[in-house]
Amino acid sequence: MSKIKYFLKQSWLLIICSFCFGLLIAVVNAACLDRIEKNKIEKLNSLMSGLMPKAEQFEKAESFTIKTTQGKEFESNIYKAIGSGGVVDGWAFNCQGPGFQDKIELVVSVDKVFARFNGFAILASNETPGFGDRIKNSFYRNQYIGAPAGELQLVKTGNTETIDSKIVAISGATVSSKSVLNIINSNVRQIKAKMIDKGLLSNGK
Repeated sequence: MSKIKYFLKQSWLLIICSFCFGLLIAVVNAACLDRIEKNKIEKLNSLMSGLMPKAEQFEKAESFTIKTTQGKEFESNIYKAIGSGGVVDGWAFNCQGPGFQDKIELVVSVDKVFARFNGFAILASNETPGFGDRIKNSFYRNQYIGAPAGELQLVKTGNTETIDSKIVAISGATVSSKSVLNIINSNVRQIKAKMIDKGLLSNGK
């Protein structure tokens, strides 16, 4: 008996089960795709509202192709935060990039002139529980609220209550802390430049 026939004889049930389970997963994923996308949009809206509570509505202004720090491309949707009287309160957009464990997806908010951050929130992350996932904690996130929307710098020690361009890393999770900071720096730089080119933002001249 040839090796191929022997292999098929011994493993035919496993092959059929693998095919059936793979097909089932594909069917379930396709059936739930709309719901998954809807849930993601609802979460995005909720996070944007949390970052800009004075905004009465969010209006999608533009979509840009952005590159992560690894050079991978993704689509970033830019939302205009509309306050009372139709006044623009600020902007919000989705960002992403590599983390310690996997891809980190963020929602970042800045003021209407891209001068200061309103903060950021986690859209999706698989960082290590008890360590890297502490990027969700207020200790780290609050340092971005009011910080200048320029090149931020990660430091190991400092006063976390001082709002400036220096962000104090999370003890035991320096890699995740730096990942978030790099994602924000890289994405904000690209998005700001593209918004100026599109005439959505003044270049300050």
